[in-house]
Parts: sequence; structure tokens; C-alpha cells
Amino acid sequence: MSHLSNAAAAMAVVASTINDDQLANKTPCTEYDVRALVNHLLFWGPSLAGGGRKESVPQPAATESDVDLAAGDWRGSLLALLDDITSSWAPPSAWEGETDMGTPQTLPAPVLGDMITGELAMHGWDLAVATGQRLELPADLLAHLHDTVFAGVEQGRAMGMYGPRVPVPADAPALDRVLGLTGRDPAWA
Repeated sequence: MSHLSNAAAAMAVVASTINDDQLANKTPCTEYDVRALVNHLLFWGPSLAGGGRKESVPQPAATESDVDLAAGDWRGSLLALLDDITSSWAPPSAWEGETDMGTPQTLPAPVLGDMITGELAMHGWDLAVATGQRLELPADLLAHLHDTVFAGVEQGRAMGMYGPRVPVPADAPALDRVLGLTGRDPAWA
């Protein structure tokens, strides 16, 4: 399995056990409760999958908040979307050349693929801790995330993807170190 598919699979495990009564729970992403974070994922997910296929995918809603979880099976939609993202990035050709997320700006495909891997892992953790779960990520994925997040952390902060670094001990578990890099407090509750 690739790092991206491992991150998507870990998020799917978490998403499959979220109860509807947990949708109002706060998450470590201060601008999102669980419902808004799921909206965010459903809104951007088709573009993330399109990036793997090198296709520009128009957004189905005008804004993230226009995604209506009550309109259908949000859990099934999110799980199907994670499968679509995984399958679109599965071929080696997805990781070659340039691609985009439906915007005029292109990025090297490996850079975008690694950004998506990080987003799935970090938002998977956000959903897990917001709903009283643990996110289980393989050690090789955590090592990869640390390297890729560390390499792009300043650009991520400039783009508003990451908050200010949260100090974490150097001997902390790998997930905690990655969380701290992205501005998340590993002790959030």
C-alpha cells in the first residue's frame, strides 16, 4: 500500500464509526466542528481525486458550507470519496509530471500527492480525537509524513494550511512530532 492509501484507510476506519450525534463535536481545527470538517473533505475531495487523474474537477457546491450532510448518507459519501482518492493516485503515472486541484496553479504531482497524504492523515487525526478514537498510522507513513511536512512546513503556514508550531519533545512519538509541526497540540482534548 502507498502512504496515501494508508492515510485514506486510517481515516476511513475513523469515519466509519462516527455517530451522527458527534457531528457537533469540536475538532482541533478551530474553524471546524466534525460536521464542518466532513463538509470540507466532501467539498475538496473530488479535486484531490482529480489531481491523481490529472483532471480538473468542478466543485459541486459554491462553498464548503453548502455541502449538506443531512441531504444523504454523508458517511457513505466520505468513504466512497476516500476510495476514489486512493484509486486515482494508485497508478504510478499519477505521481509523474504536473497536476492541480482544479485551480490554475499546478504542482509537481509528487508534491501534491504528499500534501494530500498529509491532509488525510492530519484530518483523520482531527476526526479521531474529536470523536474519542485513536488514529492508527503505520510507522513508515509517520516517518514519511515527518519528512514531507518538515520540508514544506513554512510553505504550508504561508498558505494557511498549518498553524504556529506547537513545541513537542524531540523524543515524543512520531505522530506527536508531526502534529506539532502542523500546529496541532497532540494533547488536545
